[in-house]
Amino acid sequence: MARTIRNKAWLIQLTRFLNQSTNLGHGLARSIGGTRTLETLAFEEVKASNEKPYNSTIFVLHGLLGTGRNWRSFSRTLASNLSDHSPPSREWRMVLVDLRNHGRSAGLQGLNPPHNMFNAAKDLADLVKSHGWAWPDVVIGHSMGGKVALQFAQSCMCGDYGASITLPKQLWVLDSVAGTVHPEYRDGEVEKVLVTLQSLPSPIPSRKWLVDHMMQLGFSKSLSEWMGSNLKRSGDHQSFAFSLQAAIDMFNSYQESDYWSLLERPPKGMEISLVRAENSDRWHPEIIERLERIAASERDITEEEGKMSLHVLPNAGHWVHVDNPTGLVQILAPRIASLG
Repeated sequence: MARTIRNKAWLIQLTRFLNQSTNLGHGLARSIGGTRTLETLAFEEVKASNEKPYNSTIFVLHGLLGTGRNWRSFSRTLASNLSDHSPPSREWRMVLVDLRNHGRSAGLQGLNPPHNMFNAAKDLADLVKSHGWAWPDVVIGHSMGGKVALQFAQSCMCGDYGASITLPKQLWVLDSVAGTVHPEYRDGEVEKVLVTLQSLPSPIPSRKWLVDHMMQLGFSKSLSEWMGSNLKRSGDHQSFAFSLQAAIDMFNSYQESDYWSLLERPPKGMEISLVRAENSDRWHPEIIERLERIAASERDITEEEGKMSLHVLPNAGHWVHVDNPTGLVQILAPRIASLG
């Protein structure tokens, strides 16, 4: 009897541990047919409280050359806000994913080419299946992560992940153009950053060296420091926490991918919300006009269709979670908290 009690006590402790927020989730290895081992995406979890088990999940997807940890501070603020304003029965968990070739997912076995939006979205489905999770209620994607989120929704609609899939109730696309990027507009800041990174010495002498070098080339201090934050120590030197060439492949796929049809006709039960940063340089007049037409036509939707909404984040450039995190929370939190 004493032994049984001790075993039960150990089991209770283990259950409590598993129900608590796991700060870092490394790629999970899984065997396929006993012949090879694959790994799923690395991730980090954020919850407002570790005392209660979660029952609702938000995936947060970073942009090109970023990592999930770039969104840690914002996610903590959003999680706290949702805890205060959601129904008592709602306990939110936020999963900050490192997309393929980025952060701790860089170099994982099984995340094979082609490095495109389709496979980046499929990685999310593999992550859910490997851990036995429920499908996410909400997906938030910034920049390239926004298009990964759109591809995830589209693949869910098409049955690419199986019949048991549950569509996200909300999809948030943060400062990401839904359509193909016209060649005329492919000479922006991101392209200049990629060209610069390809010209850098390897390994990088130090974080300070990188920040100073990029500022000397004319990049802003905030962007230069952000690039520096994506370095990781490798012996006496620094290297980037992403696979550069594979990231370039993903960026090319981002530019070529087109999800206008998804915005125009979202699936039943889903709301796609696009947030445009007021001072972002990627919103050309014809794109804004098309988005406004789609959002305005939502009043005529049928019960068989989902919804699309458009929001403008004031006083913010492309880095929305850095430039105006409070304003972004004020846009996202009320609508997410309203989910029944």
